Amino acid sequence: MRVLVTGWAGLEHGEATAGDVLAIETVSRRLDEERIPHDIALSRVMHRPGTLVLADVDPTAYTDLVFVCGPLTGPPVAELAERFEHARRLAVGVSVMTRADAWAGGGEDPESGEVRDVSELFDVVIPRDRGGPTVARRDLAAVRPAGSERPVPVVGVVLTTGQGEYGARRRHEDVAARLEAWAGDLDVARVPLDTRLDPRDWRLAATPAQLEAVVARLDVVVTMRLHGLILALRAGVPALAVDPVAGGGKVSAQARAWEWPSLLGADELDDRYLSEHLGWCLSGSGRAAAAQCRDAIATGAIDGSELLDPLVDALTADRPTGGASLLRRRAAKGSDHAATHLEVR
Repeated sequence: MRVLVTGWAGLEHGEATAGDVLAIETVSRRLDEERIPHDIALSRVMHRPGTLVLADVDPTAYTDLVFVCGPLTGPPVAELAERFEHARRLAVGVSVMTRADAWAGGGEDPESGEVRDVSELFDVVIPRDRGGPTVARRDLAAVRPAGSERPVPVVGVVLTTGQGEYGARRRHEDVAARLEAWAGDLDVARVPLDTRLDPRDWRLAATPAQLEAVVARLDVVVTMRLHGLILALRAGVPALAVDPVAGGGKVSAQARAWEWPSLLGADELDDRYLSEHLGWCLSGSGRAAAAQCRDAIATGAIDGSELLDPLVDALTADRPTGGASLLRRRAAKGSDHAATHLEVR
């Protein structure tokens, strides 16, 4: 006896959902407990170590096929059942459709010409629901094993391909592509973020508070944008800042202003460096550094005076005639900035 466990996540042109894979894993754990030998087969896209590629398996190597989760309908499922016609075919945790439902089950029967009910191609069907709410059993994806693995980190990713003001020093497209490739291989939950606000687009935040609420729930922010760095530090979330401007631009300047150590330039995007910086951000040291920035803001130690004081000085000073420039020296608060050039028009 050997069982092959699969589902829509195993079909080459099927749709794999997180629930499909969780349900397959639930079935696999129970078979392990019962000491029933089995393999998990997924599609080429979803295939990972410890699983097989369904399209490549030898059907004759298995006595039983277990199809898990999703609707038990459609030509792909019918074709799978026919491929394993020699085996006992079981379906568990599936939605059994009625003939009246919109999507015709498995196509026409080659002999009778009638639309087939795919569930009839399976020897045993244990549904989670059958054509509606009359039959209702809890989905297998809900089962959480005791002592399950730690949650993966949640990483917000802020990219940009704009900022044309930097001209020939722009490396934005290359940097964004590098970050996408690197982040795509990480075992993290990626959350694409945009610092732009637009109340007309439901995919974007309409107010700063809405975006801040998301950032505060992240473990790390990877950002090409200056305000991705600032929003992360405001929330006490470590940021891996990447400056897409050759030689450094405003992202580098802001990281320097905050004495924030996790900064990479456009020419430093080696996967090893990126992963080292991400590791630091996820470490206790990274979290402590971000918390210090958040606390400095919360206590008023960071109050914007290095920019606001010169603004107030300019607004309250006597306006020079003829559009001349006004050079004012700052002596208050021990600023490191010896002078601020204010152009008054």
